Amino acid sequence: MYVADSRASTSAHGAVRPSAGRRRAAVAPTVLALGTVSLVTDVSSEMVTAVLPLYLVTGLGLSPLGFGLLDGVYNGFSALVRLVGGHLADRGGGRHKWVAGLGYGISAVCKPLLLVAHTLTPIGLVLAADRTGKGLRTAPRDALISLSGPPETRGRAFGVHRAMDTAGALLGPLVAFLILRATVDGYDAVFTVSSCVAVLGVLVLVLFVPGGRGGAVPAERPTLPAALALLRRRDLRRITVWALLLGLATVSDSFVYLLLQRRLGVPDRWFALLPLGTAAAFLLLAVVLGRLADRVGRWTVFLAGHGALLVVYALLLGPWHGTALPFLVLALHGTFYAATDGVLMAAASDSVPEALRSSGLAVVQTGQALTRFACSLLFGAAWTVWGDRTALAGAAVALAGCAVFCLLSRPGRTA
Repeated sequence: MYVADSRASTSAHGAVRPSAGRRRAAVAPTVLALGTVSLVTDVSSEMVTAVLPLYLVTGLGLSPLGFGLLDGVYNGFSALVRLVGGHLADRGGGRHKWVAGLGYGISAVCKPLLLVAHTLTPIGLVLAADRTGKGLRTAPRDALISLSGPPETRGRAFGVHRAMDTAGALLGPLVAFLILRATVDGYDAVFTVSSCVAVLGVLVLVLFVPGGRGGAVPAERPTLPAALALLRRRDLRRITVWALLLGLATVSDSFVYLLLQRRLGVPDRWFALLPLGTAAAFLLLAVVLGRLADRVGRWTVFLAGHGALLVVYALLLGPWHGTALPFLVLALHGTFYAATDGVLMAAASDSVPEALRSSGLAVVQTGQALTRFACSLLFGAAWTVWGDRTALAGAAVALAGCAVFCLLSRPGRTA
């Protein structure tokens, strides 16, 4: 793996300038191996995610509030264990791979349990366990990516990983759609195939991802209080506050697809294809916007991505019903993820020392996951009480206000 060069400098707005004479490094093999694991795992996860909203709302008859609760669990429960996963990975200096593997393994075990869960409580427990696995693996995986190359190429490294991850997200809904079309009891078939694919992802991790963390083993074991004390750093504190505020106004993917289906009257059998539009745009733009963030500034690209999400809200609220509406909404939705997901982790990596890299990234991810959990609950409740358009209008106003605040508090030169 590469070792970060301390001579690289960080400019205003998060752009990293390479030192003179540095040869541009290629993407590290660790990034490609982790990208392959994420690709396979996302095929499994997105097969379930693509059919879950329709399965819960139409198949099981849950209200928008009940779905909001489960969706919040699915997207936010991992926040409770991300700090634990990050802390376990940092202790000992070489556990990033194995903590990540534990997380992938837990998620793989949960997939077949959806075959026997048919009411709100057991489904909620299965989703909570699945998200526990995601929470354990995310920070160690991202720490391995950030430690695999020099600072000035982190945006590109995360972009390559997210592009491979999104290739799986693109294939997952397509596989789910084909299974639903070809089988009588389609949902059970989707959950069964998803389980098999998840096991394959764990095997790829064990066999092909290097086990080292890419840096020296610290003289003292990192502690959880030391990880939380990272918030005393102004740069990391600002990143975390931004993730908190903007996450609180980020309506989950499932709600976006349900709103789009209602707006256009998309038949149920085509619903599983909606995530393909988001995934395709994410796949095409992840590397491009990651490299752009390295050059013009990660803060600029990060905020621009939320501007794309705000346009998505406006299109769903507006009177236009043209043929191009779903394509434009899904393309902008994918642009939002390409400009924010890996870019946020690249920006946070600049403010966290190697010995606490996994824990520091987990702090940011935890804040974002908790607020997105709250957003799912609030949006589901607002939809139930006032209707979908009023709920989305409130989310749009909140997102615009948070974006303006973050724009006014954008960072100057970082340490």
